[in-house]
Order: sequence, then C-alpha cells, then structure tokens
Amino acid sequence: MAGHSHWAGIKHKKALVDNKRGKAWSKVSKQLIVAAQLGGGDPNMNVRLRQAIADAKAVNLPKDTIERAIKKGTGELEGGNVEEILYEGYGPSGVAMMCDIMTDNRNRTAPEIRKLFELHGGKLGATNCVAWLFDRKGLFLLDEKQVDEEKLMEVVLEAGAEDVQQDGDQFVVTCEPDDYSQVDQALEAAGLPVESKQLTRVPQNTVDLGPEDARKVLRLIEALDDHDDVQNVSANFNIPDEVLAEIEA
Repeated sequence: MAGHSHWAGIKHKKALVDNKRGKAWSKVSKQLIVAAQLGGGDPNMNVRLRQAIADAKAVNLPKDTIERAIKKGTGELEGGNVEEILYEGYGPSGVAMMCDIMTDNRNRTAPEIRKLFELHGGKLGATNCVAWLFDRKGLFLLDEKQVDEEKLMEVVLEAGAEDVQQDGDQFVVTCEPDDYSQVDQALEAAGLPVESKQLTRVPQNTVDLGPEDARKVLRLIEALDDHDDVQNVSANFNIPDEVLAEIEA
C-alpha cells in the first residue's frame, strides 16, 4: 500500500502540471465516452458516468466538451469508438505493473506502450501475467493535517470502507469497488477534503526498492502515465521512507 500511495501522491502533484498542458482533458474525455458507452448518458442512472463528470469538472473541462463526450459515448455524435484495454508487464527489479488503457486505436497504442516499457528497463507481458497479484479497490488519500482521524474513521467505515491507514502524512482509505460511490459521497457530505481518489488495483504484496531502482521504476511509471491513452498505472513496489527522502532530496 505504501508504494502505491507514494505514487498516487506524486501523481496528484503532477496532475497540476498535466492540467495546464491539456493532457488531463484528453484522459477525462475518454473516461466520459467509455462510461456513457457502458451505462448510458444519464449520470443519475450511471454511477461511473457520474464519477467521470466529477473528474472532468475537477480539471476544469468545459461543460460543452463534457456534453459532447457523453454524446459520443451514447452514439449521438461520431467519435465514440474508444475501448478499454488492460496491459500487464514488469518494470525494473521485477516490479509487477498494470496499465488501464482507453484508446481509439489499439494498433497504435500497443507498440507505443511496449516501447515505453523497453526504454525504461521493463517488459510488456501477456494477459494475466501479473493480474493475480492485485486486488481491485477504491482508494482515497487525505491530508492528515486537514482531517480528524476519529471523524474520518467514523464516516468512511459507516459508509462501507474496509480500512483506514496512515501512510506518512496521509490517511489512506480503501473500499470494495461496489462501495466506492457511497464512500465518496459520505466524505463529501462530511466536508472531508480528499486529495486523490480512484478505482485502482492495490498490490497484495510489495517489492522494497533501493534509491536507484526506485528512480527507474518511477521514471517508467511517469512515462506511462504521461501517455494520452494510459488512464491509470498500478505497481507492486514499496519505497521505504529513508529511500523516498533520498530520491526527493
């Protein structure tokens, strides 16, 4: 868990830069299209679309762009041929990695993702080569300075969360995917500020990394995350606090 939340925190800060480049807009637009494809264009009846709209608003995607993306997903407009794919592979030091992809051209995306793995000392693998190492979970990160731990635990556990852990200066809340929306709504209703939230894959076990391997793994994950078609990257690494302090120095 520690390694994953380290990256989630880094990714949260990096997203502020991505937003300026418009990269985040492309990613949330694909989320909207796929959500509407799978569950229809009414957010009141489509939990996934409701979350995608919230994510789009969080990065200031214009309202008319949100509406167009939804219409592409429902087939009212052309351009909705976006599909979800899951790529699996290994990074430096044998770190298991999974990439959630949304693309309108898998023949373009696959070689690009394979090349990124190879350039950074990793290797794209076959389907199910590492999936068994991960559990699908909802993940919420909150700043310990802005949240009362007792109130947080009361709110999220009552809403169906599985666990609350402290990792560095953050509280990490996990839940089953089916309870994600309910926990999210409970946090919002209680006025508890969430730094980062996502449905993701949490590793069952982690690989501890030293400074050099940690840098290599983070460079690969950042390169993957920077790709327009990559929605999320999960990996089973852990960076001990002393190593994290060294590489961030």
